[in-house]
Amino acid sequence: MIVAGFGFSTRAGAASLHDALTRACAAAGIDAPHALATAEDKTAALTTLAQTLGVPVQGIAPDRLAVQVTHTQSARVAQARATGSVAEAAALAAAGPRARLLCPRHHAKDRLASCALAEGAPT
Repeated sequence: MIVAGFGFSTRAGAASLHDALTRACAAAGIDAPHALATAEDKTAALTTLAQTLGVPVQGIAPDRLAVQVTHTQSARVAQARATGSVAEAAALAAAGPRARLLCPRHHAKDRLASCALAEGAPT
């Protein structure tokens, strides 16, 4: 299962989220993810994109975000969310305990949203 994890500003709209996803999918060489994930307090913003793609959205609790090892580090995000990248941490947490990143976060052109892709390992 491939999960697209998102981190984004409250100012990010549907176009920003879609652009970040498109850039991440292009980098990983995939057409679309099987699920979307983000911090649990931001899942509502992904509803329209999830419906368009026909995939579920998973909200990730702060303690699950904080324990993920991310490839990229943002000091601002670390202070606010206790992780280096919400996009990477959400993708990894939602994809399962042996998940691996297919690509680190990719930003939308307007930099209001980022998306990372993780693949869950078979159990």
